[in-house]
Amino acid sequence: MKKAWVVGVLGAAAAVLILVISDQLASPEAGKCDAVPGALAKFQPADDPAPVPDEPFILGSDELRTLQSYAGQGLVVNFWATWCAPCIKEMPELLRLKSRLADAGIQVLAISQDRKGADIVGKFLEINKLDGLGVLIDKRGRLGRKLGIKGLPTTFLIDPQGREVGRVLGVEKWDDAAVVAALRDCLAPAGAGG
Repeated sequence: MKKAWVVGVLGAAAAVLILVISDQLASPEAGKCDAVPGALAKFQPADDPAPVPDEPFILGSDELRTLQSYAGQGLVVNFWATWCAPCIKEMPELLRLKSRLADAGIQVLAISQDRKGADIVGKFLEINKLDGLGVLIDKRGRLGRKLGIKGLPTTFLIDPQGREVGRVLGVEKWDDAAVVAALRDCLAPAGAGG
């Protein structure tokens, strides 16, 4: 009787251990983003990281792209507009963040919600010495709506598998050393430098 009980307990313990190990193997990124909430005060983690929508946005004046175009890279995707004062405040920090994450396989995309198109966005970026961010436009706001944007600025963190890890509503200190380190840990693809 004791022997059967011991075998039963050991079998149950082994089953629990197998479940824990298989869950960790199925989710190798578990824990990668733990430092983000501490570094970004306004970070809201995704309850269940899901693939981002396949809605196109405009690169330059006419080339269409989707967030899936960047598969295999981590993404920091900021939605902004030339008429949004808080957005403008954080743009220089996003430009510095872009250069600090480039070697880690992480892209920083600043996607404008301006409806007047590439000319106004390009001029704004050039005048403010922010043209290193590139002219990216969600002219009709379709991508923003599919992602559930409620206001500007809103920034999404997207892992190399194309899933939203979380979002930041409002302005943050994007070039802070703790933020840069947390984003590297969270979003860098396996084997990326940095």
